[in-house]
Amino acid sequence: MVMKRQLIGFALFSGMLAGTTTGFAQSGNVVKYHASMGDVKYVYGVAEPVARLKSGDVLETNTVDAFGNAIQKPGDPLSLVKGDNPLTGPFYIEGAQPGDTLAVKILDIQVDGNQGVGAFAPGFGALNETNYTPMLHPPLPEKIWLYPIDHASNTATFKALDSNFSVKIPLHPFFGCIGVAPAGGEARSSIVPAEFGGNMDSPEVSVGNTLYLPVNVPGALLYMGDGHAAMGDGEVAGTAIEVPLRTRLQINVLKGQKINWPRFENDDTIMAVGAYRPLDDALRIAFTELVRWIHHDYGLSELDTYELLSKVARIHLNEMVDPNYVVVALVEKKYLPPKKK
Repeated sequence: MVMKRQLIGFALFSGMLAGTTTGFAQSGNVVKYHASMGDVKYVYGVAEPVARLKSGDVLETNTVDAFGNAIQKPGDPLSLVKGDNPLTGPFYIEGAQPGDTLAVKILDIQVDGNQGVGAFAPGFGALNETNYTPMLHPPLPEKIWLYPIDHASNTATFKALDSNFSVKIPLHPFFGCIGVAPAGGEARSSIVPAEFGGNMDSPEVSVGNTLYLPVNVPGALLYMGDGHAAMGDGEVAGTAIEVPLRTRLQINVLKGQKINWPRFENDDTIMAVGAYRPLDDALRIAFTELVRWIHHDYGLSELDTYELLSKVARIHLNEMVDPNYVVVALVEKKYLPPKKK
């Protein structure tokens, strides 16, 4: 079936990002695209692009929530959901070729609604029977929580289902899913995090950070979705506060700069992603990538870097419920020598 795609239009944009070390000049167009359930995807792969951007352009778009906006009121079951983590895209980035890096600067992310959703899904979650950890007892039952969102106070409210208790949670909107088409002609499920990005459930995909992704196919083919209003480390029950989002992203192509795994950067910190099972292998990937990044860009030997990170690095466990687990290894730039020119 040919899916309907709506490209709203283009507008000129001028000005410069405030002086950040990861900023890029905003000299391109603003590309606007509106996604609906009629044009979402459920895999990262080679597909007809919904819009094209040039390096330096700003993308303004939206995403539906991880349930395709299907859960709206008490009593709505998960059987209404057509598929997990519907994705907006792909966006074709002119000039991006395998061996390049795509830099995605997060300019703005807003919750696009007044309610979020959390859920238990049988066979999913860190403390639940899963396909990876089968048990003799039955899995936890399906349960759904609705989270009213107060935009004035920038909070969501958790309301207990089995007692009279509620608490407000500060909003930290970010994309649970963002990635590019994988290498080798693969198409990967929207629930998978891997070397192409994907369902990393990384709170680092938020305003003020730049995400770096390896380009594997011509045009990179950027996807995003699975909006979160807030999430605890590990996403242990299998969901965050799931919401639709509106966003502004600046896209740049870094020619001839090859990376193997996603990275994040802001003014103060560099961060490397590892996504694999078991958890210790995800950690090893993240730290190996961080060592190589520091060696290449900051000039420390790999062994000096390894020793330094053992003293000052930090680890963020993003999630431990998806087909791969995700770890971010990070170090503050104040501990590093000046970046090589």
